[in-house]
Amino acid sequence: MVQHFLLYFTLTEGEKTLSLNLTEKKAKVAEVSEQIASAQVVVLAEYRGLTVVEITSLRAEARKSGVYLRVLKNTLVRRAVADTPFSGLASDMVGPLMFGISADPVAAAKVMNSFAKDNDKFVIKAGAMPDAVLDTAGVKALASMPSREDLLSKLLGTMQAPAAKFVQTLNEVPTKFVRGLAAVLR
Repeated sequence: MVQHFLLYFTLTEGEKTLSLNLTEKKAKVAEVSEQIASAQVVVLAEYRGLTVVEITSLRAEARKSGVYLRVLKNTLVRRAVADTPFSGLASDMVGPLMFGISADPVAAAKVMNSFAKDNDKFVIKAGAMPDAVLDTAGVKALASMPSREDLLSKLLGTMQAPAAKFVQTLNEVPTKFVRGLAAVLR
């Protein structure tokens, strides 16, 4: 208890304190609002008990996947999601939470779910897609879906298959003719 008091007291004696001033809070709400405006999914997870090394590895993985991953004050995020398709998440914003926001509908869920599998202390609480709040099972189901790139590559492969077969069929006619002509000439 004394260590916590000394830490707090030391931090508040200088120019910078632990809490944000009004200008910083408005800037943070604007930053989160900007991310929410382009988001397709928001995932909330409790991170209590994780080490700095574990959180750093999660953040690195999130960066690679294009996921905005932050520990934010719940009240600031509630303001950022108010009057958005993600406003249903406000009731789930309780306790120390990490927020994963991404424009890819499955990226945040995949990153946070795979991390939760390896770390028991990291618990996914809820998630949301526009106008749909997801529970933990819903986030896990979303994480198991293929990514947008995977779906697009499968679609492109499916679209190319008939064209490739058609070209192959057209190529067979002259090939058979040449083979037949070669057999007659022998």
